[in-house]
Amino acid sequence: MTFSITVKTRQDKADKTREQGLVPGILYGPETKPVPFSVGSLAFEKLYEQTGESNLIDLTLDSGEPVKVLVQDIQKHPVKDNIMHIDLLQINMSKEMFATLPITFVGESLAVKALGGTLNKGLDEVEIKCLPKDLVGHIEVDLSVLATFDDFVRVKDLVLPPGITVLDNQEVVVAKVSAPLTEEQIKAMEESGSADIASVVVEGEKKEDATASEGGEEKKEEKKKE
Repeated sequence: MTFSITVKTRQDKADKTREQGLVPGILYGPETKPVPFSVGSLAFEKLYEQTGESNLIDLTLDSGEPVKVLVQDIQKHPVKDNIMHIDLLQINMSKEMFATLPITFVGESLAVKALGGTLNKGLDEVEIKCLPKDLVGHIEVDLSVLATFDDFVRVKDLVLPPGITVLDNQEVVVAKVSAPLTEEQIKAMEESGSADIASVVVEGEKKEDATASEGGEEKKEEKKKE
C-alpha cells in the first residue's frame, strides 16, 4: 500500500502556523538541508493513524517531485493530545536503513485457551535493518505455536519478510505462556495483600528450591551416620 501527502514550505513561525489550523514540521535528512513545512492537521493525523513511524510516505513538497520519508518524531499537546509538531526524515532508497518495527500478535495459544495459562509478552517491538524497499509496517508473531507451558517464541524464531534483519538479541523471549497459579500461590498472594503475581511465583519457586536443598542435606547426614 502506498501512502502519500502534500505539504507546503513554511515561512511563518510555528505558533502562527498553528493559529491557521495547520501543523508545523521540519523535513531533513543526511543529504538534504532542513526544510520547514506546514500541513493540514486533519490530513496528517489521518495519515499518521495508518502509517505510524514504520511505513514509508511519498511526500510532495509544494509542487516538486515526491520523496520517500518516515515520520521520525511527533510532538503532542500534553492536554488536548493533538499533534503540535512533526519531524520527517528523508530516506535514500539505495542505502540500508535502520528502523523500529512494532510486533503484532496473531492467532490463539492452546496453552491459554485449553490449559488456562497467561500469555506473557516479552517484546512489543524490534530493531531492524533493511533496504527501504523491503521495509514493512510490523512483524507478526503467531501465538498458535504456544501449545504448552514449555513453548517459547524467541527473537530467533520470528518469521521475517525478505530483506529484513532483526538486530535484537536472538535469545530474547518474545512470547510465552505461564501456568495458572496454584492454590498455595493464590493463598500467599491474598495473605501478602499483593497483586504482583510474579513475586508470588518467584517466592514459591524459592520455597521449592529450599525444600529440595533441605532434602539433599538430610540425605547427606544419613550417609554420614551409616
